[in-house]
Amino acid sequence: MLITNSADVADFCARAAQSKFVTVDTEFVREKTYWPILCLIQIATRDEAVAIDPLADGIDLGPVYDLMKNTDVLKVLHSASQDMQIMFTASGAMVEPVFDTQIAAMVSGYGDQPAYATLVQRIVGETIDKRSQMTDWSRRPLTDRQVDYAIGDVTYLIDVYDKLSEELEEADRESWAHEEMRHLRDQGLYESNPRELWRKVRLRRPTRRALAVLREITAWRELSAQRRNIPKGWVCRDEALAEIALNTPETPAALERVRGVNERFAHGRDGKALLEAVQVGLDVPDDECPDPEKGRPPLRGHETLVALLQALLKLRSDENGVAAQLIANRKELDRIATEEEPDVRTLSGWRREIYGNDAIALKRGEIALTADGLSVRVVTA
Repeated sequence: MLITNSADVADFCARAAQSKFVTVDTEFVREKTYWPILCLIQIATRDEAVAIDPLADGIDLGPVYDLMKNTDVLKVLHSASQDMQIMFTASGAMVEPVFDTQIAAMVSGYGDQPAYATLVQRIVGETIDKRSQMTDWSRRPLTDRQVDYAIGDVTYLIDVYDKLSEELEEADRESWAHEEMRHLRDQGLYESNPRELWRKVRLRRPTRRALAVLREITAWRELSAQRRNIPKGWVCRDEALAEIALNTPETPAALERVRGVNERFAHGRDGKALLEAVQVGLDVPDDECPDPEKGRPPLRGHETLVALLQALLKLRSDENGVAAQLIANRKELDRIATEEEPDVRTLSGWRREIYGNDAIALKRGEIALTADGLSVRVVTA
């Protein structure tokens, strides 16, 4: 069912609010805009499934957003953060509570970040027709195939949710999954601070002054893209920002010599604003400039120890049926190898129980890994 009017939206959401849970998905486009264009909202209960058209003239999505923040109704999504970002951007409200089937599947032994189509195939036994996946969801009218594809995403999700919930309960791992899903409630994930985005731009051998300039010009780029609602790469690419931060041009002629900056940009309004941002960065007091992140010098044998920790991780991951990535990532293994008491998630809660304690014991030489035919096992050293 495709809903294109406010009355039907309100009626459906009123019925859905009586359910214990709803499954949710969205379709959007953002190739030519900064802000994503929400093109379709799919919601299903055990009794009905609908696709709501946000682009329909005069449609009121207020009841949808009320449902999304209704704490009496669990929202089931797959790889939830992107859809939650879309909803937060559109409404300013958090989606909660949330059950993320991708996280639940990782806890239940379906591998690292399993795709939705993979879970549907393995759990429901159905193959999703992906021909409509990459269509332009902003074009109207939508075809029957598009609507069927979109609604299928939330109807299959009910069966996936039922199966994963059952498996988590049987394995007594519900608390593990909920611990992982807790971070989805962090509003900071969905709000970006333009003055912190410089951390995502790479500089070669950065100085504190270069980082101060980078902070200002990256914030300028972000705010400019937001104001004009265009992709930030259309304003200025990361590579150009990095060169500008390192070389600090102070005139349009100098700015024009940066690779990726053309004459029109350098001598136009954007070029003038960018040079003003560079100057702000140059004027920052020395003691207020960011510190370059200093890497921890690896201990002798660091890489070899990490290789052992990775082998142990694979062993414990397979034994417990939990995605290795959920237990520990490479950065955490680096810290376990090189720090005496690292403050990492791997050494707390259920992760410490199934892997962390053994990782510390392996590092201290209290246990070892040995070959047993074609497999590997742990022995007391």
